[in-house]
Amino acid sequence: QVQLVESGGGLVQPGGSLRLSCAASGFAFSTYTMSWYRQAPGKERELVAAITSTGGSTNYADSVKGRFTISRDNGKNTVYLQMNSLKPEDTAVYYCNTKFRRSFWGQGTQVTVSS
Repeated sequence: QVQLVESGGGLVQPGGSLRLSCAASGFAFSTYTMSWYRQAPGKERELVAAITSTGGSTNYADSVKGRFTISRDNGKNTVYLQMNSLKPEDTAVYYCNTKFRRSFWGQGTQVTVSS
């Protein structure tokens, strides 16, 4: 079955960095676009970044452009989200996602940006 397992979240001070990882299994990872979403308390889940199957194209939410970088390693079935210059408003649960037939989600990893 499809499994997406996020890791790398934590507490970081404003201006700091974190690298999230999502290990995928149970499907042909290198065939599909992968995405990162986030959901802050009381807010809807929003798309943060996406990367095509070969990594040749990426897109980002305006709020994270220039600070976050999505990448993937198809040999390791893993997608990453490098987050730099973190702000308190980046605080959220971050989810890995892929779509084929339906949407699949990981369990999420908490990112808290606070001094």
